[in-house]
Amino acid sequence: MSMYRQLWLAVIVSMLVALAGSLLASSLSARAYLSEQLTLKNDDNAAALALSLSTQGADAVAVELAVSALFDSGHYERIRVVDPLGKVLVERRMASGNYGAPAWFARLLPIESRPGQAHISSGWKQLGTVELVSNSRFAYDSLWHNVWELAAALFLATLVGGYLGTLILRRLRAPLLAVIGQARAITERRFTTIEEPDVPELRQLATAMNATVGRLKGMFEEETARLDAMRREANCDPLTGLANRGHFLVRLHQALEPEESPGVGLILVRVADLAGINRRQGRDATDELLRRFAAVLQGEAESQPESLVARLNGADFALLVAGQASVRPLAERLLSHLVQEASPFVAEAPAAFIGVGVFPRGVELSAALSQVDGALAAAEADGGNAIRDVGQGAGEDAPKSAEEWSRLIRHALDRHWVRLISFPVVDFGQRLLHRECPLRLMLDEQGEWLPAGRFLPVAERLKLTSRLDLSAIALGLKDLTEQPALTGLAVNLSASSLQDRNFRAELRNLLRHNAQSARRLWLEVSESGALKHFDEFRDLCGELKRSGCKVGIEHFGRQFSQVGQLHGLGLDYIKVDASFVRGLEDNPGNQAFLKGLCTIVHGIGIQAFAEGVVSEAEMRALAEVGFDGATGPAVREPAA
Repeated sequence: MSMYRQLWLAVIVSMLVALAGSLLASSLSARAYLSEQLTLKNDDNAAALALSLSTQGADAVAVELAVSALFDSGHYERIRVVDPLGKVLVERRMASGNYGAPAWFARLLPIESRPGQAHISSGWKQLGTVELVSNSRFAYDSLWHNVWELAAALFLATLVGGYLGTLILRRLRAPLLAVIGQARAITERRFTTIEEPDVPELRQLATAMNATVGRLKGMFEEETARLDAMRREANCDPLTGLANRGHFLVRLHQALEPEESPGVGLILVRVADLAGINRRQGRDATDELLRRFAAVLQGEAESQPESLVARLNGADFALLVAGQASVRPLAERLLSHLVQEASPFVAEAPAAFIGVGVFPRGVELSAALSQVDGALAAAEADGGNAIRDVGQGAGEDAPKSAEEWSRLIRHALDRHWVRLISFPVVDFGQRLLHRECPLRLMLDEQGEWLPAGRFLPVAERLKLTSRLDLSAIALGLKDLTEQPALTGLAVNLSASSLQDRNFRAELRNLLRHNAQSARRLWLEVSESGALKHFDEFRDLCGELKRSGCKVGIEHFGRQFSQVGQLHGLGLDYIKVDASFVRGLEDNPGNQAFLKGLCTIVHGIGIQAFAEGVVSEAEMRALAEVGFDGATGPAVREPAA
């Protein structure tokens, strides 16, 4: 039983005890008063009757007539006259049971009075004794109505007291529930503070809880800052803060992998005559020019989703853009800004050369780099600020217009030409933790099943991701229902779906109608999408947790400097981006970063999985730094 109910029960019991006690005390007091009044009445009436009989002498007939007349008034239970020797001369007695109140009430609260006695005399001679008992019917009737009136008054007082007690309990309940909610949030890995209530005891508790949350946040932020410094040291250029060559090549390779990649746009930028600038103006000026170039590139990259800027060597920079949309306009803007930033350093001389390439999925890393490097060399050979483009890589046949894409995707959804494929996520004992299930789409009945990289970028622009995500979740819940032994199934949600209120409403209904299976459903959002739509993602996390789903973030670590926003979401797991995993066995910097990351997320109850594992050496390194599991080409299907 909850404390609130116990307090409310205590109030009710206290009021009932007080009511019963007050009613009993008042009833006993009234009974005692009525008994005393009846005794006095008995004495007075007996004296009056004896005086009346004394004036009539010893005439037996007169005595009997007087007693009968008085008894017939109905105010007496018994009247008896005895002579001096104890012989009964006259006696009148009323039948028992006429109380003027329920018999049980009379038995429970009997009104007893002492009989009144008086002597009948003639001068100094005693003629007899009168004994008289008044009828208690009227006393019982009075006591019965008095008890009812008192009970009604006390009941009304109890209602008023209960109402006031309810107000007080509600006043106490709100801050108490806030403290309970805060404690529950901490167990769910959400660190929230609450307003301190006016009640002194609860204020002390809330203050202590807020202080605990503050310390946890401080520890989390300190550890996050330390890990971010380690990440930058391992993966970033110390002068510009951009990604270094090794990290960039891993990300480029990951972007060109054949299954899920939407293709990439690649821009290489070379600072013109960097050695000459260093010789003429010195190292400080050269470093300032490089930082300005880095700032221009980073500024343009911020407007491009899933982009990455890197410094490859002394004079060369690279910008990686997700998707196969033309990057030529982006390169032209870059060149204009770079020329402007470099003008104080180069005067009228060339400032930068740019090579541009667009590549579909499946292109070899070395081929993509060599083609763009050749375009860069051609731009440099022109002798001025120039851009050279290697052109669009040959890709698969695909619809060319947005209208055609929209028609085909909608048609495929209507015909249910969608399915999930499955990749295992295992721990390091080769036990299945859950299955990662990306969506596949078929555009026509005889067509191929397209990976998400082929249709999701277009679906994002056409705002069709909500329907695709709901289809994937429905398929996942169906698989979970049909396979009760399956430990879990993970489905990725698109970032744009987070903003769709209709999507969230339909998702709630879908999970409510599949409540049992929903508890084994893992839903994940990319790190960039979660941070871009943070408020919507936070609200979605709360809804999904109430449904029993596990919630996670994939491609984790690319924007690690903003990870402080994620500590209050109640996440169940993260999937660390493959760019931090690739070649981990030979990268002490990333080993230290990932070990610290595992320590901090395990401290708040979050599991850590690795993406894109390609070798047994990486698997061993991941186990050593503390990961809970992994997925990727090197992960074998567990034995049945």
